Amino acid sequence: MNLSFILWLSASMAIFLSAATASRYYVSSNNILILIVSLGLYCVGNLMMVRLMREGGLALAISASAIVQLILINVIAFAVFGERMTLPQLAGVALGIVSMGLMMLPAGGKA
Repeated sequence: MNLSFILWLSASMAIFLSAATASRYYVSSNNILILIVSLGLYCVGNLMMVRLMREGGLALAISASAIVQLILINVIAFAVFGERMTLPQLAGVALGIVSMGLMMLPAGGKA
């Protein structure tokens, strides 16, 4: 992964997290404008993912995106919305972190 990939991944994560937060806010408020903003943010985030797939490949881009979103959206759910996870759910997040670490290890060959 190069610096460009990490910057695009960071930007797309910010957009996806904003979209997920807006979606959760929509559930609470039932304001259709919030839903429209959320859907627009998801579209922008997915368009950014296309570039990430070109740079890092489909597997790395989608996997990295999913794991980063998994961790950060749980932080937002806990800090902003007061949601709590059970022990098995926390174990699932921990396994996601371990899987991301394994994906970051240098590969000997190229697929």
